[in-house]
Amino acid sequence: MNIKYNFKNVFVHETSYVDENVEIGENTKIWHFNHVLNNCKIGNNCSFGQNVVVGPNVNIGNKVKIQNNVSVYECVSLEDSVFCGPSCVFTNVNNPRSEIIRKNEYKKTFVKKGATLGANSTIICGVTVGEYAFIGAGAMVNKNIKPYALMVGVPAKQIGWMSEYGEKLDLPLSGNAETTCKHTGKKYQLKDTNVLVIG
Repeated sequence: MNIKYNFKNVFVHETSYVDENVEIGENTKIWHFNHVLNNCKIGNNCSFGQNVVVGPNVNIGNKVKIQNNVSVYECVSLEDSVFCGPSCVFTNVNNPRSEIIRKNEYKKTFVKKGATLGANSTIICGVTVGEYAFIGAGAMVNKNIKPYALMVGVPAKQIGWMSEYGEKLDLPLSGNAETTCKHTGKKYQLKDTNVLVIG
C-alpha cells in the first residue's frame, strides 16, 4: 500500500486494500473488506462501513459516512457530510452492455453537502443531488434534485422539504412560506419552488 496520509489517526482495517496514490484525511476510518482504488482523495472524519468500494479517481469530502455494501464509482463526487445508506447504488453509464466498452461515456454525478441517500436508493448517473436533500429508502433518482427536497418512490417524486437537522419541514411544495426548525431554531423560506435558509 502506498497511502499518502495527510494527517495522523487514520484507521484502515487489515482486511481492506488501499491502492496507489490515495489521500486519506485525519480521523477517517475504513473498516472491513473495503477497497479504495488509485487516485482517490478522501477527507477528514469519514467512516466507511463493511464492503465499500471507492474509485478510481473519486473525490470524497469531510465527514462523509458510507454504510455497508456501497460502491462509489468513477465520476461520482461526494461533498462534505454526505450520508450513503446501506446498499445504496451509483451508476456511471446509462446503457451498459457487457460486450461494449463505454468508459468514454461515463457521466458525472454530484452529491452536494449534507445530502442523505437512503438504504437501497439508486442514483442514476449524470444527476446532481442538492444540498441537504433527502432521498428515501429504495427511491430511484433519475433527475436533478433541489436542495432540501424530500424524495421518495420509483422514480423519485418530491413529497416535501427537509431541514438540515433531518426533519420534515412544515412547508408546501410550492408558493411562499416560512418555517422554523424546532430542533435548531434555523429559519427556512420557500420562494416559489425553492427553499432557502434565512437565519
